[in-house]
Amino acid sequence: MKTYIEILLVAFRLGLTSFGGPVAHLAYFQDEYVKRRKWLDDKSYADLIALCQFLPGPASSQVGISIGMVRGGILGGICAWIGFTLPSIVALILFALTVHSLGIQDASWVKGLKVVAVAVVAHAIMNMGKKLTPDRPRITIAILAAIALLFYQTALFQIVVILAGAMSGIILYRNAELPEGQDVGLRFKKRTGIISLTIFAALLAFIPVVANASSSIYVTIFDIFYRVGSIVFGGGHVVLPMLEAEVVSALISKDLFLAGYGATQAVPGPMFTFSSYIGTVVKGVPGGIVASLAMFLPSFLLLIGVLPFWNSLRKVKRVRAALLGVNAAVVGLLLAAFYDPIWTSAIQAPKDVAVSLGSFALLYFWKRPAWLVVILTVLAYVVVSAIV
Repeated sequence: MKTYIEILLVAFRLGLTSFGGPVAHLAYFQDEYVKRRKWLDDKSYADLIALCQFLPGPASSQVGISIGMVRGGILGGICAWIGFTLPSIVALILFALTVHSLGIQDASWVKGLKVVAVAVVAHAIMNMGKKLTPDRPRITIAILAAIALLFYQTALFQIVVILAGAMSGIILYRNAELPEGQDVGLRFKKRTGIISLTIFAALLAFIPVVANASSSIYVTIFDIFYRVGSIVFGGGHVVLPMLEAEVVSALISKDLFLAGYGATQAVPGPMFTFSSYIGTVVKGVPGGIVASLAMFLPSFLLLIGVLPFWNSLRKVKRVRAALLGVNAAVVGLLLAAFYDPIWTSAIQAPKDVAVSLGSFALLYFWKRPAWLVVILTVLAYVVVSAIV
């Protein structure tokens, strides 16, 4: 029980402070789970990121859920998910209930959250770059990946770049002596994984049939969000156009949709909790809960299905070589995302640069925890905005 409480509390603190989108979330996770708590090593963490990049759903949330499963089995994964997503789910449900109140997207404290994300992501790139791009070939893969993604920032092209990184790793490192990293410890077996994948496929196939035959709005909500959570790659902003196509006009107005989109960007945690807002607008708090569960359920089923096979798969020499290239490409993805949307949305004035530099110094030189830096940065930005 102590382990589950620890997972829940650590994830909850991250859920309260992890602003800045999926790239920033990975940075917060790396600082908390790898550097501070050492629940897994850098190599295993990077491999989990690589795995989750290939799965549909919210990649950063899936990484957090995976770490919870490594630490405490399926229940540990549930605790990690509850802790990380609960703050944004509650915030967006409350916003949906008071949707006609004044917007907060222009508040100085919200701007401060964007500014601190610049420092957090820069810190993550430096830490992960040292580990994942230690030689010229991998540095080259990362730089080429970043250049490509700066020109073509679509979810499909991200997958293409990661696949190109995998092929490069196989070509460059197929004859090299490669470390395996720690095994990802799990408390459930491959049989459980097969059952989970079967349930995932069955729900994806039969829920639309049930929804067409049913007049229940809750079944309709579950159907929409389960399908979107099952097929969207790239997470974050990529889920928004899919949701717009599914729910605008059919369930809510475009104005309400855009209001929720703005609120989603002002709260911590994954953007997939936008589902909580939409479900609440459609059918109150119960609708928000159903939409949230349906949106994230595919991620749980896929992770339970895939993780038991991961230790065996990542020991295959060609797979390990491919992962070297994938991990280098992920650093390139971080570099590209650091510029757009992190830098472009946050840095617009000298005070933004100044506060962000202070945040980076606290993280990199003073080794202060990310959650504390978030709080201090927001307070500093509010004060600076009032003076300048």
